[in-house]
Amino acid sequence: MTAPQSSAAAQPSTLHTKSAQRKRALIVLASVVVLGVVTWSIYDYIVASHYEATDNAYVQGHVIQITPQIGGTVMAILADDTDFVKAGQPLVQLDPADARVALEQAEAALAQTVRQVRTLYANNGALAAQVRLRDAEVVRAQGDVARATDDLNRRQSLGGNGAVSKEELNHAQSQQATARSALAAAEAGVNAAREQLNSNQALTDGTQLEQHPSVQLAAAKVREAHLATQRTALLAPVDGYIAKRSVQLGQRVAAGTPLMAVIPLSNVWVDANFKEVQLRHIRIGQPARVVADLYGKKVEYKGIVSGVGIGTGAAFSLLPAQNATGNWIKVVQRVPVRIALDAQQLADKPLRVGLSMDVDVEVTNQTGKVLADVPVAAPLASALTDRAAEAANADVRRVIAANTGSAGKSTPARSVH
Repeated sequence: MTAPQSSAAAQPSTLHTKSAQRKRALIVLASVVVLGVVTWSIYDYIVASHYEATDNAYVQGHVIQITPQIGGTVMAILADDTDFVKAGQPLVQLDPADARVALEQAEAALAQTVRQVRTLYANNGALAAQVRLRDAEVVRAQGDVARATDDLNRRQSLGGNGAVSKEELNHAQSQQATARSALAAAEAGVNAAREQLNSNQALTDGTQLEQHPSVQLAAAKVREAHLATQRTALLAPVDGYIAKRSVQLGQRVAAGTPLMAVIPLSNVWVDANFKEVQLRHIRIGQPARVVADLYGKKVEYKGIVSGVGIGTGAAFSLLPAQNATGNWIKVVQRVPVRIALDAQQLADKPLRVGLSMDVDVEVTNQTGKVLADVPVAAPLASALTDRAAEAANADVRRVIAANTGSAGKSTPARSVH
């Protein structure tokens, strides 16, 4: 009887022990949960509330399309995908034969025009001499009229006494009429000569040979043809890497056909797509920490918010959602925020367009602007100078100089009155 009584007494003691252990476990669990909530609240208040993070971020850059300005046949391809090129380096060479023929024709037309305009200036002197000659003829004709008139008057005064025959008087009258006709013809001739001189001077007054409209028009044709010859060589506008090469040797391309692209990896940025609710505290100029999946968390880029998008991705999509139709499901929208990166870090650890990134923006400082309100300080521009235009102008000057000579020096036309 002693053993069964001892077993019955031990059973309540075991149940009490298990209950106490369960209670302690629940207390510990509750304490851990409370501690975790408190810890997270403190972390959120002190740290997390000062940052906005997203992993929906990608590297973006300028994809500069290389397109011909004139049509032609591809004769050489001087760069391929992944190649690094310097600004001004030839990328594609088109057949220059047609452009050279057009340039030779334009140069010949300019030379002919210069010589024709030289003739206009030279004609001013010849026509002025013609006017002076006609003036002398008028003076001579006026003298003839005066002598014929005096002779007729003298014979008429003697005709009443019978000293001059009627036949002689008629002859004097005929001479006077002939002299007057000659004077009228001389006056008409001087008027015609003056009109010819004025007409020629209208083509030359107020301008020199190089600035004459006909010469300028022909020179413009030479510049156009010269530029066409220069544009048969497609040059890299900036330093960068070749991508998306689609041109093939012997291909006939039209103006504006995309042949390849140049991407300057020294000027890339990150587009971080934040949710709507995350944009409340994001301002231009706030610092950002950026991590690339390519290098991992050991490499951290220093960035700065340089701009906030003016619309969501859905608004600018190819087929934007038409929420007004009624077939509508609310989806949290995202707005791209541009993060500018440090140039030195990009040089040390280059990125590629389209790489995935993780972005943390520190939003403690709220003094910045939500949207940009000033133009960009340093817009993207080609590093090439306008060498083609300079060469075209030099060619025009050469052709003009070769067809003017010492007699064709540009001098304003003289006016003759």
